[in-house]
Amino acid sequence: MEFYLEEGKKFDPDIATSIMPALSIGNVGQLAVDLLISSLKSEKLGYLDDPYVLPCVGNDAYSPFPLGKLTLPLEAYQSPSCALTLIQQRSPVVKGMMVEYAKNMASFAVANGMEHVVILSSLDFRRWRNIDMSSGLQVYYLSSSNLDGTDSNCDALGFSRLQEYNPSQRTWKYLEALAQQGSSTPGDDDFTMDDEMGDEDYYPSLPFAALFSCFKAKGLKVTCLLCYCSEGDNISEAFHLAEAAAKLLGLAQNALPVGNVADKWITPFSWQSVYGASPDMTLF
Repeated sequence: MEFYLEEGKKFDPDIATSIMPALSIGNVGQLAVDLLISSLKSEKLGYLDDPYVLPCVGNDAYSPFPLGKLTLPLEAYQSPSCALTLIQQRSPVVKGMMVEYAKNMASFAVANGMEHVVILSSLDFRRWRNIDMSSGLQVYYLSSSNLDGTDSNCDALGFSRLQEYNPSQRTWKYLEALAQQGSSTPGDDDFTMDDEMGDEDYYPSLPFAALFSCFKAKGLKVTCLLCYCSEGDNISEAFHLAEAAAKLLGLAQNALPVGNVADKWITPFSWQSVYGASPDMTLF
């Protein structure tokens, strides 16, 4: 993985916290990172070039003016006032290369002084076993703070630990072994990712799990914030996940305006065309 700074920009070595998405159903993690970048008025530092991320190009996602800036698959932003680095990923990883990509991203984080990485992602609603909507949309977490994935700070904020996390389960153990090896080529283990998988293998097969394992293997603190969703319009879930990240890092008090959701968050300009133009009501 190569990192290319924009002209006149430099990486602040004192910023040790990073937020990034893990691509999954509904793209909620990416949408939440979009909200954070836009609302915190983050500055674009540059872009990352990784051989395992599919190429793509688009117009500037945040500026309402046609300045001729392009958006690339992996970009880095910083908010100096919040001491926060944000990584945005806009295209998927090559099939079968997720662990290699995660290793590259973990190496990048270590090389640039990261100490705490927050991963935002989503889970398939059809896999949700214990549904409880009594308090609204629930945020789940997974942390490297303890072996069982628990974190007292996340508990205090009202997040629920991902109950399906079991570090002794075969796929989680296999991921941990891959993260600690120099290559993701399986050795003589009895189990590989190519084997037939059961329901218990769903969660460790997702991108957030590979990122969690590889960051953890590098000795970094990792916190995954997750929510269940379905395909479709997941803007509300993105607001909820961004709010959870802001609470976790104390951004709600220090950087975001006080008020309701509409006042607090600045939606990216690119969101205006997510679902096309509004229908012509004269047709009805």
